Amino acid sequence: MSKQRIGLVIKNEDHAQNKALELIRHLGDRCLVIDAQSQTPPPIPEDLICIVVLGGDGTFLSVARYIGDSDIPLMGIKFGEVGFLAETTEDLLFKAVEAVFKGEYFIQERSRLNIRVVRNSKCVMDEDVLNDAVINKAALSRLASCAVYLDDTYLTTYRADGLIVATPTGSTAYSLAAGGPVVYPEVPSIILTPICPFTLTNRPLIIPDHTRVEISLKGSPEDMILTLDGQEGFDMDTCDRIYIEKSRHNVRMISFEAHSYFKVLKTRLHWSGGRS
Repeated sequence: MSKQRIGLVIKNEDHAQNKALELIRHLGDRCLVIDAQSQTPPPIPEDLICIVVLGGDGTFLSVARYIGDSDIPLMGIKFGEVGFLAETTEDLLFKAVEAVFKGEYFIQERSRLNIRVVRNSKCVMDEDVLNDAVINKAALSRLASCAVYLDDTYLTTYRADGLIVATPTGSTAYSLAAGGPVVYPEVPSIILTPICPFTLTNRPLIIPDHTRVEISLKGSPEDMILTLDGQEGFDMDTCDRIYIEKSRHNVRMISFEAHSYFKVLKTRLHWSGGRS
């Protein structure tokens, strides 16, 4: 059996690249650089303990999409910018990597959403997201009208600049900026957050994660775009129906503290007061 290694995915940015070179010199053949963001990314080697992501949340999300339904753990390394997916800071990188080789870490399971688009009775898109799916207009001056059904029961038609459907992990991304709630990752839920709703009584809604969300476009649905994890855009058609439900495949994230989420949350949101 070959020696176990870690995979490295590195953001195309000088600081991350330089730090990665230091780590590669330190680890030698115990690490493997993976070009996960290329047009044809390589398969995941079977001998990898985990994949270390050196970059921001955007890089982490792209790697989560790269691993697909694999259960390989991911460890995010933060490089100064605001982010919620990277728990470990760059100054602790070497210590964290050595702890991984020793097996001294926790695994946090993060749920994903499965997004399917059905057009004329044919599935034209089937993807998983870690953060969110966003429906909005390409022309920002016009409202989007999204009729929402929960387990085949009509909920409402959101008239807004757009609609965000997020996981608990994604509650601190675009949904938070749009006025949505912060939801602890272990709370089994799906968050619906309208973006600047025309009707002020349309508020963010948290539903159980066993609910199937169905969305159809109403009114004049030209130039509607479905965006997955803020990275992949999909042009919508007038007859499209979007089906969203909890994915069968979680993302496994490496952590070194049992309650690290609250520490990351307080740091990223600059909460203060009380005891440290």
